Amino acid sequence: MAVKVLKNDGRELRLRISGGTHTELQMFRARLNNMDDVEYANYFQNHPDLDDPELYVRTIKGKKADKILKDVCSSITKEFSSISL
Repeated sequence: MAVKVLKNDGRELRLRISGGTHTELQMFRARLNNMDDVEYANYFQNHPDLDDPELYVRTIKGKKADKILKDVCSSITKEFSSISL
C-alpha cells in the first residue's frame, strides 16, 4: 500500500492511500476519532474506480497529526503481531 502525503501542516495531515480499502481506512478513522488528541478524522473516496482514497486527520492545538498517526500505526502493528493462528 503506497502512501502519498498531500498535506502535513502540523495539526492537519492528509494522505492519499493507493491500494487502500474501506476496511483499513475505517479502522484508522475509528481509532483516530477515539483519541482525545484528535479533533477530527475521516477518509474520503471520490470515485471508487478512478480515485484513491484519502485519509484526513486534524488534531487539537499543540499536537502533531503525523506523530498521532504513527502512534496509531504502532498500536495496530503491535495488536496484529500478537495474533496466533
